[in-house]
Amino acid sequence: MVVRARLPRHAINLVQHPSLRAPACRRGLAAPASGSFQYQTGEVEGVKYASRDLAGPTTTLALVAKAGSRYQPMPGLAEGLEKYAFRNTDKRSALRLHREVELFGASLFSYHTRESVVIGAKFFRDDLPYFVEALGEVATQTKYLDYEFDELVLPQIHIAQHHQLQNPTELALASAHSLAFHRGLGEPVNPIPSTPVEKYLSSDAIGAYSTLAYRKPNVAVVANGADLSEVRRWVGEYFGSMRMDPAPGLHPLEGDEQAKYYGGEERIAHSSSNAMVIAFPGSSSLTGGFYRPEIAVLAALLGGRSAIKWSPGFSLLGQDAATHSKLNIETKSAIYSDAGLLHINISGPSATAVTDAAASAATKLKDLAAGKLSSELFNKARARARFQELEYGQAVLAGLELTGAGLVRSNQAYQLDESADRIEKVTEKQVKDAAKGMLEFKASVSTVGDLWQLPYAEELGLKV
Repeated sequence: MVVRARLPRHAINLVQHPSLRAPACRRGLAAPASGSFQYQTGEVEGVKYASRDLAGPTTTLALVAKAGSRYQPMPGLAEGLEKYAFRNTDKRSALRLHREVELFGASLFSYHTRESVVIGAKFFRDDLPYFVEALGEVATQTKYLDYEFDELVLPQIHIAQHHQLQNPTELALASAHSLAFHRGLGEPVNPIPSTPVEKYLSSDAIGAYSTLAYRKPNVAVVANGADLSEVRRWVGEYFGSMRMDPAPGLHPLEGDEQAKYYGGEERIAHSSSNAMVIAFPGSSSLTGGFYRPEIAVLAALLGGRSAIKWSPGFSLLGQDAATHSKLNIETKSAIYSDAGLLHINISGPSATAVTDAAASAATKLKDLAAGKLSSELFNKARARARFQELEYGQAVLAGLELTGAGLVRSNQAYQLDESADRIEKVTEKQVKDAAKGMLEFKASVSTVGDLWQLPYAEELGLKV
């Protein structure tokens, strides 16, 4: 049970005097909000911050650290760092933190990607000070205890490994990234099932990695639904003591060099299902130096899964997905800070159907490179790509992560209006040239499943 005397002062007031708490439907609405989808940015005490002050009673706040699997010097460190979030700190026990969060009616979250470790909270607007302080504690005062590693962190990492082993599509996508980028962006988000994580991970190793990850030049605090001046005030107060440089004796983060594309082929036997990923160089994030909006249009054009119920959709691969039952086809543009990967994911229980779909995908990409594209189809793909960009970026968590990563890497926020406008200006020629340019590179082709039936990349006419 939480000891009330140890609660923050404003939390004590709310517990003892419920009348002080405004009705949930009116919280935070006394002050006008801008309602803009544009992030406003700033820097205080050496820490970058951004806020998008949307009208509403709730706020989502995140600390984005440049510490994803791309930057880890040993496998599993990014995942281990994420798993330690919101546990014991020098100021609060995990139990106390959890009970206080429950009193606020809030929720906590943490996850990691190839480039970022993200920790955050969702709460009422008026409770911003408490949660900025909580995130600051996680970053600067977490205790990396041995028993927590042995009993809580390591078992969760093993569960993630086991889950990946059971998912051929995840295995194929991790393999395709490894083929495309080798180290850095090629490192899997979670350690692959055969990785002996106990050889590399310990509470001390994760604690040392935290001193590299949670530094002022390496993090950004991003809010959705908060006044910029309030964010600045509390970030300055609770993040001012964060270290600027790594701890003595530690080397800087790995993976900071420019990502390089390689390509190649890998085949992995698997008994449960079949998956193929065919990938090519793509586009960086809008905040990176290699943004190519035509890649988003090309991804929408190739498509696969339909967005319209009871219809195969307009995309080139939509009919293939609709023809074979239980066959899943998706084309996605994975964007990173300085590179990207356009990947076609094909999966299903039938190796024959996956083979046919892969052959169709290769043929249609070659047709696009040869200039076979109607204006009507192009217009549909461009409109779909623009909508997907706005929908994805408008999503709170996606916007927070992209903006935080952009601030850390290039001191730029991810602005939806700009990216959507760039997509709107894409021409047919740009899309055709993008398809033609991709085929000049080696493809990154990963095949998982029944290797006796699934094709090699060369049999599809792809260069590896």
